[in-house]
Amino acid sequence: MAGQTGADPGLAEPGALCAQRGHRTYARRWVFLLVVSLVGCSNAMLWLSFAPVADIIAEHFVLSMVQINWLSLVYLVVSTLFGLVAIWVLDSFGLCWAAILGAWLNFAGSVLRIVPCVVVGTQNPFAFLMGGQSLCALAQSLVIFSPAKVAALWFPEHQRATANMLATISNPLGVLVANVLSPALVKKGEDILLMLGVYAISAGVVCLLSTICLRESVPPTPPSAGAASSTSEKFLDGLKLLVRNKAYVILAVCFGGCIGISYSFSALLQQILCASGYSNGFSGLCGALFIAFGILGALVLGPYVDRTKHFTEATKIGLCLVSLACMAFALVSLLQGQALALATTCSLLGLFGFSVTPVAMELAVECSFPVGEGAAVGLIFVLGQVEGIFIMLAMMALTVQCSERSFSTCQQGEDPLDWTASVVLMAGLCNLFSCILVLFFHTSYRRLQAESGKSPGPGRAVGGADSRRGVDRGGAGRAGVLGPSRATPECTRGASLEDPREPQSPHLICCLATPRAQGPAATDAPSRPGGLAGRVLASGFIDQAGPHSSFSSPWVIT
Repeated sequence: MAGQTGADPGLAEPGALCAQRGHRTYARRWVFLLVVSLVGCSNAMLWLSFAPVADIIAEHFVLSMVQINWLSLVYLVVSTLFGLVAIWVLDSFGLCWAAILGAWLNFAGSVLRIVPCVVVGTQNPFAFLMGGQSLCALAQSLVIFSPAKVAALWFPEHQRATANMLATISNPLGVLVANVLSPALVKKGEDILLMLGVYAISAGVVCLLSTICLRESVPPTPPSAGAASSTSEKFLDGLKLLVRNKAYVILAVCFGGCIGISYSFSALLQQILCASGYSNGFSGLCGALFIAFGILGALVLGPYVDRTKHFTEATKIGLCLVSLACMAFALVSLLQGQALALATTCSLLGLFGFSVTPVAMELAVECSFPVGEGAAVGLIFVLGQVEGIFIMLAMMALTVQCSERSFSTCQQGEDPLDWTASVVLMAGLCNLFSCILVLFFHTSYRRLQAESGKSPGPGRAVGGADSRRGVDRGGAGRAGVLGPSRATPECTRGASLEDPREPQSPHLICCLATPRAQGPAATDAPSRPGGLAGRVLASGFIDQAGPHSSFSSPWVIT
C-alpha cells in the first residue's frame, strides 16, 4: 500500500483500500444461481407448454385458436400489469423471498391447469387453463427479472456476465424443453393429462428446492464494490432516473422490441409452419433448435464478454445478425418442402438472438448504475412484454383464411391461415429496432468505472491513472487532484464519483476522504464492507456522453 512506502496515506490506491474492506465470495452462490435458474426454467416450460400442440388442445377442449393463443399471450399481459410491482418486491424484499414466492405461484398455476382433465364435466375448461397460466405469469414477473440481480449481489466482477448468462438461459431452456416434450407426449387429446401432470410435478420439485435451499437474499460480505451499492436508489427515484437516461431508454425500447418479437415467434411458430405443411413434430424441432443454438451462443459469448467487457459491441453485432436471420425466416417459412432451410434459419435466430440477451441485461445495468438491477432489467422486460402484446396481436390480425391450402397440416378444424403479412411485419420490426440501437445507442460503463475508481481511457470502459503530475485518477477524495491531504480514506459502496470542482476533468473517486479531527463534520464509518460514507445525489446519473466516455455532470456528495 502507498502508505507503507512512505507516501501520504491520502494517495493510497483505491483498489487496495477496497480490498481491505473484505470483499469475498461464497460457494453457496452457485446453489442460489441453480435454484433461481430452475424456477425460471420451470416457468418457461409452463408458458409454452400449449403452443407446440395448439391444434390438438383446441380440438380436445373445443376452443378456438384465438383462445389457445391467449394462453401464451396472458403471460405478457399479466407481466405488463404487475411488472412494476414485481420490480418493487424484488428490490424491497430481496431475491430470496421473490424467488420463493415465484416458485409457489408457479406450482399453484401448474396444478390449476390440471382441473379440466381430472374433474369430469368441467363446464368451462378455458377458465381453469387461463387461471393457471395467469398464476404462472405472476411468477414469471418475479423470476425473469432476477438473473442480473443474482449476478450483481453474489458474484465478483469477473464472473457477473457468466452468472447472468447461466441464469438467463434457463428461460429459453424451459422453452426448449416445452418444444420437445409437448409434441412427444401429446399425440391425441387423451394425452393432455399426462403432459400437464409432468409439468406440474417438475414445478412441485422446484418449489420444494427453493423453499429448502434459499435462506438469504445477499451474502454477509459483498463480492465487489458494485454489489455493495446495489439498489442504492429508492424504487421511484430509480425509475425516474431510468426514464431520463437517454441511452437506457433507447436500449429498453429497441431490445424490448426484440424480446417481444421473440415471444411472438415462439408462441406462433407452430401455427406459421403448419399452414405451410409442416408437422407439429417438425415445428417443435425448429423451436428446440432456436433455443439450443441460443444456449450454445450464450455459453460462448458470456465468458468472452466477462473478459473483454465489450457489452455494447456484442449487443449491436448480435442484433444486426438477428435481423438478417429474421428476414431469411420470413422468406423460407412461406415455402413448402424447405425443412433444412427452415431448421437452419431457426438455429441462426437463436444463436444470434438468445445469446445476446444476458449481455444486453448486463449492459442495461452498466448504463443505469446505481439504479437497482431489478429495476434496470425489469423495466426492459416489461417494455418487451408490452411490445410483444402489440406485435403478437398485429401478427394475428394480419392473417387471412385461405381454404385452398390443401397442403396444410393444421388440425384445429378451421381453414388454414396465410401468415405472409405477419412474418414480413416481424422481420421489418426486427430491422427497425436493430438500426435504431446501432445508430443512436452510446453509453459509458458506469458500474465498471465505479469499481475501478479510474477514469476511462479512449474507447475503453475503464482505464489507467492520469499521467499528469499530481493527478491520480484513483486518489482518495480530492487528494489525487489537488495534491496530498491529511485524510483517512473510507471505501465507498462503489459509486463512480466525479470531482465537483473540476467538471472538465472527471476524476473518478473510489474513496471518500474523511478529515481527521473534524468533529461532527466527519461521517460515521459504514456498518458493512463497502458502505457509503456519504450520499450521492442522483442528478449526476443522466448520461449524455458518447461511447465509453465519462459522465457529463459532476456528482454532489453530501
